[in-house]
Amino acid sequence: MIGCTKGASRSVLAGLVAALVVVSLCGSALAQDQSTPKWDLFVGYQYALPGATAPTPFGDPSNPTPYDVPNMGKGFGSAFTWNLDKYWGAEFDLGHNWSNSNYETTVSVGPRFMYRGEGADYFLHALVGLNRLSVSGEADSANGIGAVLGAGMDLHLTHNLSLRLPEVDYVWGRHNYADEAAPEFPNLRRVSAEGMRFRTGLVFAWGGAPPLTPAATCSVQPNEVMIGEPITATVVPSNFNPKHSVTYTWSASGGAVTGKDTTASIDTSSATPGSYTVTVHATDAKEKKNNEASCTANYTVKPLPPKNPPTISVSASPTSLVTGGAVNLSAMCSSPDGVPVSVANWTSSAGTISGSGTSTTLNTAGVPAGPVTVSATCTDSRGLTAQASTQITVENPPPPPVNKELEARLALHSVYFPTNVPPPTNPNAPMVASQAKILVALATDFKKYLEAKPDAHLVLAGHADVRGAAAYNQALSQRRVARVKSFLVEQGVPEADIETEAFGAERNLTLEEVKASIEKNPELTTEERNRALARINVIKLASNRRVDVTLKSAGQTETSVRQFPFNAADALTLIGGRESEMKKPAGKPAAKKPVKKP
Repeated sequence: MIGCTKGASRSVLAGLVAALVVVSLCGSALAQDQSTPKWDLFVGYQYALPGATAPTPFGDPSNPTPYDVPNMGKGFGSAFTWNLDKYWGAEFDLGHNWSNSNYETTVSVGPRFMYRGEGADYFLHALVGLNRLSVSGEADSANGIGAVLGAGMDLHLTHNLSLRLPEVDYVWGRHNYADEAAPEFPNLRRVSAEGMRFRTGLVFAWGGAPPLTPAATCSVQPNEVMIGEPITATVVPSNFNPKHSVTYTWSASGGAVTGKDTTASIDTSSATPGSYTVTVHATDAKEKKNNEASCTANYTVKPLPPKNPPTISVSASPTSLVTGGAVNLSAMCSSPDGVPVSVANWTSSAGTISGSGTSTTLNTAGVPAGPVTVSATCTDSRGLTAQASTQITVENPPPPPVNKELEARLALHSVYFPTNVPPPTNPNAPMVASQAKILVALATDFKKYLEAKPDAHLVLAGHADVRGAAAYNQALSQRRVARVKSFLVEQGVPEADIETEAFGAERNLTLEEVKASIEKNPELTTEERNRALARINVIKLASNRRVDVTLKSAGQTETSVRQFPFNAADALTLIGGRESEMKKPAGKPAAKKPVKKP
C-alpha cells in the first residue's frame, strides 16, 4: 500500500511540475501589470500522505512489526517568501499534519522560482530542512532530515491577495529507528518517507515599488515641409503592460492624419502655411486605471516654391555607323528654377551603354542593322523629371568584294553516276573519283564565295535514265542528290545552304540535246566526237544518270553545264564499260544484251 503510494506520489508530482514548466515557458510575455511585491505570505490547509513505514512502537527490535503511517487529513501549512527579484525568492516553509495520534511536521527553507502571469502566478520550489515524524504510541518523535520539491499556482484576487489552488509537493524524509529495529531490518531501522502533500489557502503580498505610470513620446519626420509633402509621426509608448494591446488615436491641427498604430502619416496637401501639432492618445482598454498616456509633436508647413520641370537634350556622335563601332553620347540638363539637377537612367533599345552622368558611350557590337534609340532622364532636387532621346542608325558592314577570279572559276558542272549507283543497300556508296574531285573543287570555291555572297545557296537536282519503273527511278534520283549533298557537307558546305529535288526520268535529255552537247564539247577531238556519236544511244543513257547543280544568289541563277566527262579516267565506268564497242562474231546473230538498271 505504502509502496504504491510512493510511486503514485512521484508520478503525480512529475506530471504537475512538467505542466507548470510548459505553461511558464510558453507564456506570451514575461511581465505583469503590477510591480513585484517584496514579501508574500501563504497560510492555508494542508493534506498529507506521509508515505512512510515505521516499526510498531514497543515491539521486539529483533522482530519488528511494520507500521504504515496513515494519511493525515488534518493540518495546516504556511510559507513566507522574500522576493529577490521578479522571478526568484528565498522561502521559509512550515507544515504540520496529524491523525489518530500520528504527526508529521516539516520545517524547510530554499529557493522559489515564480513565473508571474497576467491572471495567475506559477511557481516551483526546492526546500531542505527538518522532517519530524511521530507514530501513534511512540513516546518520542523521530527527527530527521527532509526535503520538499513541488509546484503550485496562485490565482489573483486583488493586487495584494491571491488564492493558492493548488500546491502539490513531494515530501522526503529520513529517520533513525535504531532502538526499535535490529540491523537485519534496514528499511525499518532507517526509514525513508516518500510522501505527498496538498495545500490550498490565501497568499498575502505587500511591499515593492508602485506600478509605473504609462507614458508616450512623440516625434515627426521631417518637422518642416512644403505644402503637399508627407510627414511621418511616430509614438514610443512606455510602462504599458506588454501583454495588452494598446490602441492609438491620432489627430492633427493641420493636414489629414492617418494611422492606428505607433506610426501615422500626415497629408499636408490641404494645409495652409503655418505651424501645427499632431497628438496621439495611447490607451490600454484592459486596465481599469492608470491606463492612458498622450503626447504631441510640432511641425511646420511652408508655401510651395515655383515648380517647373527640368529640360534635357541628348546628342550622339556619330549618328550613323557600321555595327560594332562606338557612339559618344552627351546630355544637356538644366532647371528653369535654378535647382540642382542630375542625369541618370541611360537606356538603349540595342547595344550596351557604359558610363554615367552627362556623358556615356554606346557599344554597338552585335547590334543588327537598323535604328537604335538612346534615352536619358534628368531629375532635379525636388524629384521633377524630364526625358529626352536621340536616334543612331546602325548599318551592316559592306560585303567583301567578290573575287572575280573566284567567280570565274566557280563554273558549275553536273555530277554523273554509274548505272544503279548508289544502290538501295548502300546509299552512301563512294563517288566515282573524277566526280568526287569536281565536288571537292566546288565545295572549296563555294565556301569562299559565301564570304562575299552570304545569301548564295546550291540547288541539287537528281535524274535517272529511262530504264526502270517510275517509282524506282524516283527513289534512285533521290539517293543521288542525297549522296551529293552529304559529300558537300563533309567538305564543310553548310547544310542550310543546300536544297535538293529529284525528278527520276521525267526530265531526261533528248537524243537531240545529247547530240548537240557532244558536237559543242570543246574538249573532244574530231575522232572522239565521232566515236561518241556512233554510240549515241548509250551516251544518252549515261548523260541522264546525273545530278545538276544550280547556284542562286541575289536573285541570279546559274545552272551547271550538263557536259558528260568523256576525257575522265573513269569515263567508261560512268558510261557502263566498253562492251558496246566489241564486234559480234561473223555469221552469228547479235547476242541479246541484258536489260540494265538506270
